[in-house]
Amino acid sequence: MKHVIYRNLTSSILRLGFILLLTFSTTILAQEGDPVNGKSLFNSQCAACHKLDKKMTGPALRNVEARLYEDEGLDREWLNKWIRNSSALIKSGDTYANKIWNEYNQTAMNAFPQLEDQEISDILAYTAQPPPPPPEPKVVAGGEAVSGDATSNSIILGALALLFGLLAMALVLVNRTLKRFADAKGIEVPVSEKRIPIWKAFAQNQFLVLVTSIIFLLASGYFVYGYLMQVGVDQGYEPVQPIHYSHRIHAGDNQIDCKYCHSSARVSKHSGIPSLNVCMNCHKNIAEVAPETYAEGEEYGVDYNAEIQKLYKAVGWDEDNQKYTGETSPVKWIRIHNLPDFAYFNHSQHVSVAGLECQTCHGPVEEMEIMYQHSPLTMGWCINCHRETNVKVKDNDYYTKIHEQLSKKYGVEQLTAAQMGGLECGKCHY
Repeated sequence: MKHVIYRNLTSSILRLGFILLLTFSTTILAQEGDPVNGKSLFNSQCAACHKLDKKMTGPALRNVEARLYEDEGLDREWLNKWIRNSSALIKSGDTYANKIWNEYNQTAMNAFPQLEDQEISDILAYTAQPPPPPPEPKVVAGGEAVSGDATSNSIILGALALLFGLLAMALVLVNRTLKRFADAKGIEVPVSEKRIPIWKAFAQNQFLVLVTSIIFLLASGYFVYGYLMQVGVDQGYEPVQPIHYSHRIHAGDNQIDCKYCHSSARVSKHSGIPSLNVCMNCHKNIAEVAPETYAEGEEYGVDYNAEIQKLYKAVGWDEDNQKYTGETSPVKWIRIHNLPDFAYFNHSQHVSVAGLECQTCHGPVEEMEIMYQHSPLTMGWCINCHRETNVKVKDNDYYTKIHEQLSKKYGVEQLTAAQMGGLECGKCHY
């Protein structure tokens, strides 16, 4: 009788265990998320304050669910409450919620009551993915990367040099063999008569000397004049800056308006160098670039992430604690566009009044990885621009009145800057 009761009890326990296991498995399956959709949700909802592997405004979120369960014993239900309304959880007196709130300078986390359970599961599934493997190091020799093309070119050049060397040795040996053969057969090799050297014949011809001297003086004057006209013209000047800044990424890929950084160009004579605080408006949260952008940087020989670290060092930003240390160091930017002191140029007059785009003078900055001087910035270049550019009179009563008067004088419909006094010396020179 005892054995029967024991067997019945054992079978009941096994059935109960199977039911619990099935229920637990179903719960696990219900909580499984889609990491692909989770990545999209993370980038749109969380990326402004969180990274997976680094602290930002909030903590790093790699394996956050597993870490909370192992370290604090907090489950998915707690996470759902925190994500949907962290302020309410803090006010309820939750110990860990208040700990996190105080640790991050009592910065309130945005509430996401609109997120469904499945969407939260998708986000957590994305955060649970292992980090990507580090990029393979490049093979370097002598401090420079070695490519297959460079190696093959070296082999080809070496083979050609060896071939020419063998041909030269063969010619020397053939010449010696022919001389020995002639001596053995008693053949006399004719010796050519000495002629007047060509330089002596040229010196004796006074007409050629005179013509050559005139041509030489004219050519020398032309090249000297051309050289002197390039003094102070730095077109193509492309210095290496202390912090690499890619206009191609900022103005091109991200389509940031030039006047967002160079804001004084609207109202001042100078466009100005942007304060590093302008950079930190974005880079406080952007400590690393996307893998695709990082790969582009390798093509240019630039580590964009290392350049961001230079910015942090200059402004005294502590990335781990997300605060300024107060230890700053000035960045010694190298000026690219530099007009002579006697030439007057007002950015606001051209940008705000004339409505010119920055690219008119500075070229396609949205395509420049390294900023360089695109235009010559010479007097002739400015004058040609004034002769060819029509004055913007739309929505400008001051210019409208002058335009009507001068249009009758010159008999034209559109006035150029030159016709409105743009060629007067006093406009550009003090």
